[in-house]
Amino acid sequence: MSWRAVILTLFPDMFPGPLGHSLAGKALARGDWALDVTDIRSFATDKHSTVDDNPFGGGAGMVMRADVLDRALEAKADPRGPLIYLSPRGKPLDQDTVKELAAGPAVTLLCGRYEGIDQRLIDDRSLTEISVGDFVLSGGEPAALTLLDACIRLLPGVLGDPASLAEESFESGLLEYPHYTRPAEWHGRAVPEVLLSGNHAAIAAWRRAEAERITQQRRPDMWARYAGRLGQAAAHHHEG
Repeated sequence: MSWRAVILTLFPDMFPGPLGHSLAGKALARGDWALDVTDIRSFATDKHSTVDDNPFGGGAGMVMRADVLDRALEAKADPRGPLIYLSPRGKPLDQDTVKELAAGPAVTLLCGRYEGIDQRLIDDRSLTEISVGDFVLSGGEPAALTLLDACIRLLPGVLGDPASLAEESFESGLLEYPHYTRPAEWHGRAVPEVLLSGNHAAIAAWRRAEAERITQQRRPDMWARYAGRLGQAAAHHHEG
């Protein structure tokens, strides 16, 4: 059975969106993954299909109702995988979480709108809150597309060259090294000579050094974690 993504949203036409193109789109057509999109409004019970209401305690904006969302989850959520609410206050999405989700059989994503959803639904359903970054979006849909894209490319058969996965940013705890292609000189800028040498060991060493340099400069938080792991490994080797 293929990996399955269940989406609950007020804007079902936003899916598959970009995921219907390129490698993800081809994989969807092949059946490597499946997409089930549901309009939350179909679970409203009044004639106006109301899904939100004013917040208790006052304040700007509207809050999505727990009862409507609960009916949608009850009917559509895939019990084989986690229930995820895309939220700016959630756990930051990282590659380890992506790999964990992609390794499972299914995921259910709830896309919020307005000021968010009733906290009681989060508590009652034990929703996992995930954030794609420290910024605010108009709704959970772009975040859901981002999460899905990151997962789908890890599924078996989606990428043509599985070896490329191992060298990407975050896989080794480092950002990726720079890439170059033809022409060998462009705008007075030459490709680093080592890449033209044919010396695979020297190329590998250069790429590792560049990945370390870039990570140290741009993401000191990542570098600290990486250096800490190296230190632990060296200490363990010394003890052995």
